[in-house]
Amino acid sequence: MSSRVASQGLMDIGERIRKRRQELHWSQEEFAEEADISVNTVIRIEGGQSATSIEVFEKIAEVLRTDANTLLGKTAAVSPEEKQLYHMACRIRRLDKNGQEIVMRTMDVLIDEIRKNSKF
Repeated sequence: MSSRVASQGLMDIGERIRKRRQELHWSQEEFAEEADISVNTVIRIEGGQSATSIEVFEKIAEVLRTDANTLLGKTAAVSPEEKQLYHMACRIRRLDKNGQEIVMRTMDVLIDEIRKNSKF
């Protein structure tokens, strides 16, 4: 792969990250704080001047409430329900271990009750 193609790829990813950040009405500073990265890193990523680690990229996708494929430009048709479930999973992941356990136990009880009372 030529450096021009790689650079264009980074620029495209950076532009998608910038666009999503702006959709959330966040400044670069607010985004940097949410993602636990420096403002300079945000500027370099959005400008296509810097690649990032997988861990940071995953954190960016999570903070932006989107999936990595969308940021990579590899979108597939995803139903609104699937997006909602993904966003909920991201929120649960951000909880501490105790909070995650409480949510999971509560969901188990709710699902069991819904199935028990369902006519299907």
